[in-house]
Amino acid sequence: MTGRFPIEDVSPVVSCGRYPAKAVVDEPVPVSARAYREGHDALGCNVVWAGPDGASRPFTRMRPGEPGQDRWHATIAPDAVGSWTFSVEAFQDPYLTWQNAVTKKIAAGQGPEDLANDLAEGARVLAAARGLVPTADRPRVADALTALVDTDLPLAQRVDPALGLADLLWEHPVRELVTVGDTYSIWVDRKRALYSAWYEFFPRSEGAVGGRSGTFATATERLPGVAAMGFDVLYLPPIHPIGRVNRKGPNNALTAGPTDVGSPWAIGAAEGGHDAIHPDLGTQADFRAFIQAAAAQGLEVAMDLALQCAPDHPWVTEHPEWFTTRADGSIAYAENPPKKYQDIYPVNFDNDPEGIRAEVLRVVLHWVGEGIRIFRVDNPHTKPFDFWHWLIAEVKAVDPDVLFLAEAFTRPAIMHGLGKIGFTQSYTYFTWRTTAAEMRAYCEELIEAADYMRPNFWPNTPDILHESLQHGGPPMFKIRAVLAALLSPSWGLYAGYELFEHVARPGAEEYLDNEKYELRPRDWAGAEAQGRSLAPFLATLNRVRQHNPALHQLRNLRFHEIDNPALLCWSKHDPETGNTVIVICSFDSREVQWGNTTLDMPALGFDWHERFTVYDELTGTSYDWGQRNAVRLDPYLQPAHVLTVRRPTPPTVPLPAGAEPADLSVAEVPDDLSGGTAPTAPAPTAPVPTPPAPTPPAPAPPASTAPVPTPPRRSGPVPTPPRRAATRPSAPVPTDAAPKDARWTS
Repeated sequence: MTGRFPIEDVSPVVSCGRYPAKAVVDEPVPVSARAYREGHDALGCNVVWAGPDGASRPFTRMRPGEPGQDRWHATIAPDAVGSWTFSVEAFQDPYLTWQNAVTKKIAAGQGPEDLANDLAEGARVLAAARGLVPTADRPRVADALTALVDTDLPLAQRVDPALGLADLLWEHPVRELVTVGDTYSIWVDRKRALYSAWYEFFPRSEGAVGGRSGTFATATERLPGVAAMGFDVLYLPPIHPIGRVNRKGPNNALTAGPTDVGSPWAIGAAEGGHDAIHPDLGTQADFRAFIQAAAAQGLEVAMDLALQCAPDHPWVTEHPEWFTTRADGSIAYAENPPKKYQDIYPVNFDNDPEGIRAEVLRVVLHWVGEGIRIFRVDNPHTKPFDFWHWLIAEVKAVDPDVLFLAEAFTRPAIMHGLGKIGFTQSYTYFTWRTTAAEMRAYCEELIEAADYMRPNFWPNTPDILHESLQHGGPPMFKIRAVLAALLSPSWGLYAGYELFEHVARPGAEEYLDNEKYELRPRDWAGAEAQGRSLAPFLATLNRVRQHNPALHQLRNLRFHEIDNPALLCWSKHDPETGNTVIVICSFDSREVQWGNTTLDMPALGFDWHERFTVYDELTGTSYDWGQRNAVRLDPYLQPAHVLTVRRPTPPTVPLPAGAEPADLSVAEVPDDLSGGTAPTAPAPTAPVPTPPAPTPPAPAPPASTAPVPTPPRRSGPVPTPPRRAATRPSAPVPTDAAPKDARWTS
């Protein structure tokens, strides 16, 4: 114990303070601690926090949580990128102690003589408070003090002005016996660290003709299409020269033909290494022009950082000590048994750690100088963790806006550890969570780790084509996109997803004719013109994300009960704007599913009895909802309901002429204030701003895909509605809906 009052279990704290917690600019960061004291006098707590400039931010009072738990809570919102600090303070609150005693004694019938000492104590507290409140409020405190010591006034008139200062002295308390807790840190990134939509394509495939590689110039032509789908990060696999020694052929064949392009992850050749550009793609100037063209479309370019080398990388001859030499004198190539990667040499970080650190830092800062602020890091779990901790800190010391995405599909402790040591985002196990129960449990695990690990959900990558996409039909592509885009504030997909590419290499969880080893040009415009593209649906999802600030966060994800295990129901609520989104998504890509929700109304910002209007962003239909609602999902129309909440506007009742607002009444005060209490007259909450206008609906919405209106309220669960296909009105199939088997050919 380090002070007068115990302060324990402070949050957010990562690994006992060894690493900073994470946040982004303007993100509401919950701070909590356990604090308590002896006896029954009132305890107060507050957060002291300071920005990267060292300047302290406004006093933030903490409110007590669940009675009897001695837990205190506050929310801070850092407003600048960099390293922030915070600590929790506990103090004796003499005003709340006095308020508690006086109100109870007056209620018990005690008079001025009985309360003489209490009134004197109150005068002492108000005298101290007069110098703590804002200048504009000091006359109120002075008047209350004058009334309190005026023995000619009736008792009620003496104490009422002082009791009326509850709100003011909650925000500007008299603090005695202040105990200062330990100081902890929060690293604050720019907003894209938490909220982003990624799209991955191989620039060499864009504009490739007759076996000739595309270029940055031809890839530029694809940028408007990516931007039109609403993505804001364009991730490029390695753009460096590709090794010729042991180059792999199509589908990872051991032997490459003379025209085979090889894997971009086999980095390095005679033309250069990690700081060079493949000559087939263009020049450094061409790359700069590509970055500028992407920025003009609202896209930020992310580069791949893969610390591995082809056998003919310049490092191999210049620094053989940076690699592992086997017993026969050969350099060890990469293996992940039974897989072998003869075209890649992994780097050994132990033979010359200072040398390799200096070179990697030089390479990363070279690309930062070229305008790159996001790196997707290939297999960081196969490199020393202290190296990454050092590198990320060094890079952020030069440019704190640089972000790092960890591509580490490995054990949970390692993935979490990478987040702790500085990685901005992480790929996840999202791809392999294929039931509603699995997805809910996994997301709840990620929420628990939100202070240091930010997820990025990807339905597919060049390496991963899950069997659900191989066999689930076009509706499954919609399902996985809805889950990725609306559960996580950051999501991404690899090119070809919008064309329903689903054919796997036999016996593998990856694409046949994998683009890692060959050019793969696609007819984007033709597919969209023929209705064979999911691009309009993806654009709708990203538009919904952009227009609803509740979807920009992770900590606010809440799950709700629904009586069908094939369905998942969740919501996100933003208290600052009042924006709320409710999603019900099916995991069944083949059959119609019915379900009945039981919503956690307080999590939505409502009382249990309230009703509200929901607007389906996918169909453009509005419905009246409450706690219990029946829904029907047809995967061949829309496999999900994406509902934005429209809050009822309370009627304004004007006061009669000459009437005055009711006087402030003193509510019952708990007997024990040592564990904390809110003021008798709680500080008024800020008015809820009008939520943003609903996202424009997708074209040609079918009326039959909207949630079934809530039946009349009754006791017990809502019965499942009968199937009434014969009575349903016919509706045109939307342009982004997939008739059975219409687009599913191998």
